[in-house]
Amino acid sequence: MIELIQFPWSPYCIVQRRILEYSGATFKTVNIPNPVRSLVWKLTRQRYYRVPIVKDGKNVIFETSHDSQVIAKYLDTKFGLNLFPKEFSGIDNLLWRYIENDIEDVGFRLNDSYWKEFVPKNDQLDFLRSKERKFGEGCLSQWRQQQPLLLEKLEHLLIPFELMLETRSFLLSKQPHFIDFDLYGILSNFLFSGHYRLPASHTHLTEWYGRMHKLNPIQVPREKLRS
Repeated sequence: MIELIQFPWSPYCIVQRRILEYSGATFKTVNIPNPVRSLVWKLTRQRYYRVPIVKDGKNVIFETSHDSQVIAKYLDTKFGLNLFPKEFSGIDNLLWRYIENDIEDVGFRLNDSYWKEFVPKNDQLDFLRSKERKFGEGCLSQWRQQQPLLLEKLEHLLIPFELMLETRSFLLSKQPHFIDFDLYGILSNFLFSGHYRLPASHTHLTEWYGRMHKLNPIQVPREKLRS
């Protein structure tokens, strides 16, 4: 059985979890504390310490760079999901960099400003220490104070996707590809605390998010895979 090693609110973990759900595969999630990566370190033979990673029998799959998409491509090949069609090569690469850099940078700050509500108490000290070492002392409270500006910025960053969805059900074509799952994961992280909603002005994006949330493989016709 496939195992997804994760912590539940990580945007990148949500991406892979939703792909696995979409594939119809039987899998289980293994939740680890945010600051404790000893299991990841062990499974990757001391080559990697981030999440998510996927354990598929003897195979342990993890990323090789910040935007390598090794895990998604592995799952795509294994289950024949056609997440990376050749006709969108290059375009999807540009889009996932925009999603994982610009949009994620705003979304995680908004979600993490409510960190005490979803980080287990035993992990809160290490979580706080980790965030402040990376982003500066008081960063979490600062992000809470900056909510109006961050929400305005997020709404602006999402405009291209709202426009893309005016003429189609998914971002690039009539069926979901990796870009859809990538944006879904980043937005699910933003929404994780339960304190936010998608921008009211982005009606197409909101409808798309609902489709992605309920998506089942049998609901979307698969395009013929290209060699």
